[in-house]
Amino acid sequence: MAFKVLAAAKAAALDKELMTICGYSIDQLMELAGLSVAQSIYKAFPPANYHNCVTLCGPGNNGGDGLVAARHLKLFGYKGLKVYYPRPSSKPLFLNLEKQLAQFEIDVISKDDEKFSRLTSELDKSDIIVDALFGFSFHPPMRAPFDRIIEEMLKAQKLKGKKIVAVDIPSGWDVNDGPINEQVSEYQPDVLVSLTAPKPAALKLSKNSRHYLGGRFISDEIAHRWGIEIPKYNGVDEVVEL
Repeated sequence: MAFKVLAAAKAAALDKELMTICGYSIDQLMELAGLSVAQSIYKAFPPANYHNCVTLCGPGNNGGDGLVAARHLKLFGYKGLKVYYPRPSSKPLFLNLEKQLAQFEIDVISKDDEKFSRLTSELDKSDIIVDALFGFSFHPPMRAPFDRIIEEMLKAQKLKGKKIVAVDIPSGWDVNDGPINEQVSEYQPDVLVSLTAPKPAALKLSKNSRHYLGGRFISDEIAHRWGIEIPKYNGVDEVVEL
């Protein structure tokens, strides 16, 4: 399906407008984003066939989307869930998301993994890897420990056939130009879940990658003003495949 894209500067400005003029809070938007990611995973890799999932979370809002997604995946029936969160945020919103994961007995790995042994072990056991490390505001270079985390993630995909689901932007990609950075030059997620609207990097997806959009909270007025295309969503779905 053809789709319109929203450049990085406009995406940031729209996020700001959603949280001011439109009255959304950051935790509302994060909940909607994480739910969209979880629904996309359920559609692409249902729990009847894919049991184990490790979510790799960065320190910012993209990581928060991953924390929310992990909780919804538990509710959707996935059993072997782990969250790898090496630089946890001290902000109350993120601390509360961790508390929610604890309520659902989802193991969060956030320290004591200097040699990445827990990371490689969980990647080996996983069927699905959620890439929630960095979003559209990422700027190179990739710093430790995330350079190693991405290296291990891509190795698990290439050598062991693990499925990668990227949240909004594949980590390390340039939001406008895609996989131009050397470390991720061959990185293609199995699934990309664009949030609010696809970013230009989505045009660089491989034909073998599936692409979902989670944006079922945008009003017609906002869509018209920002040049966003609202697709037809089915039933009560929060996502649609593009």
